[in-house]
Amino acid sequence: MTGAPPSSRVRPVLKAIAAVVAFFVFGFLLIFIGLAPFARRLAGGLSSAEVARNPPPLFALVQGVGLLLAFGLATWVVGVKVMHLDARALRWKIDRGKVRASLMGLALGALPAALTMVVGVLVGGAAWVRDGGGATDYAGGVLTTVGLLAPAALAEEVMFRGVPLVVLASLMGRPAAVVLLSVVFSLAHLGNPDVSARAIGNIALAGIMLSLAFYTPGGIWTAFGAHLGWNSTLAALGAPVSGLPFDIPYIDYSMGGPPWLTGGSFGPEGGLLGTAAITAAIVVAARWTRKDQT
Repeated sequence: MTGAPPSSRVRPVLKAIAAVVAFFVFGFLLIFIGLAPFARRLAGGLSSAEVARNPPPLFALVQGVGLLLAFGLATWVVGVKVMHLDARALRWKIDRGKVRASLMGLALGALPAALTMVVGVLVGGAAWVRDGGGATDYAGGVLTTVGLLAPAALAEEVMFRGVPLVVLASLMGRPAAVVLLSVVFSLAHLGNPDVSARAIGNIALAGIMLSLAFYTPGGIWTAFGAHLGWNSTLAALGAPVSGLPFDIPYIDYSMGGPPWLTGGSFGPEGGLLGTAAITAAIVVAARWTRKDQT
C-alpha cells in the first residue's frame, strides 16, 4: 500500500500559503490605491512622525474604515471566491445574537484593562487626575473615541483573525496558527510610539487572547468585542492605547512607574501589570473556547 503522491500533499500547502500572502498583498494594495492619494490632506499638514504619534481624528477614522473595507473585500475575493470559505467557516455567522456575542467580548477585554489600571494605582504610583471639562464633555469624548476605535478594531480582527487564521489553522493546526499570527499581529505594531520589547510581547499575548475569543461560540464578533473593549477602556479611563494618546475630557491617567511595571508612555500594554491581566484573559478565553470545538 503506497501513500499519496508527494505532489498531492504539497499542493494544498502551497495553495494555503499563497492564499494568505495574496490576502495581505491584495488588502494593502487596496489601501495604497484608495487612501495614499488623500493621506496628506487627511493629515492636516502634519508630518508623518506627528501623524504616527498623534493621528488627527479624521485621519484615524478614515484609516480604520479604509482598512475594514479593503480587507473585507480581500476576504470576499480570496476567502470566499478562491478558498470557498463561507460565513460559518470564517466565523462571521453565529446562531444567536451578534450583539450578545460582542457584549461578552467587550467584558473579556474591558475588565482586564480596567483592572490593570486600578492595580497600577495601588502598586505603581499611577493616578487619575482631574482634567478640563465636565461629565457631559467626558461622555461625548468617550463616545467619539469609541466611534474612532471600532472600525480599526474590527478591521484588525478581519486581517489577523479572519482568512489567515482559518486557512493556516487548517494547514498547521490551531495552536501553531494562533501563535504565528499573534507574532505577526504584534510585529505590525513596531512603528507605534514608545514601543518596547515588553509591549511587543504583550501585544502578542493579546493576539493569542483575541484568537481564542475568535474560536468561542461568538466567533469574530466576540473577538471584535474583546479588542474594542480593551482599547476603549484604556482610552476612556485616560491612558494611551498602544502608545497612542486620546484626548478625553474630565480625567487623565498618570502612568506612574517604573515603566516596566505600569507601561510608561506606551500605556498599560507596555508593562508587567498588563502582562498579568492579558494572561488572565487568555485563561478565561481558553476555558470559553472549549465550549465550541468546530
